[in-house]
Amino acid sequence: MPWWWRLEDASGQEVSVGADLSGERFANQADAESWVGECFGDLAAEGVDAVMLFEGERRVYGPMSLHP
Repeated sequence: MPWWWRLEDASGQEVSVGADLSGERFANQADAESWVGECFGDLAAEGVDAVMLFEGERRVYGPMSLHP
């Protein structure tokens, strides 16, 4: 079951980002968390304020802010 991030703006609406950041799927939670840790600055620059982690259709956690 793939792991993936829902990307949201400050109002909780899903954000569309550039192709280099969209549609990422991961084999496990650690890979998903590493990716968001590496890309959070780029995501924030594209208007993402928070992320939610999913395993398939199950929300694991979030929303988690990308701001300090």
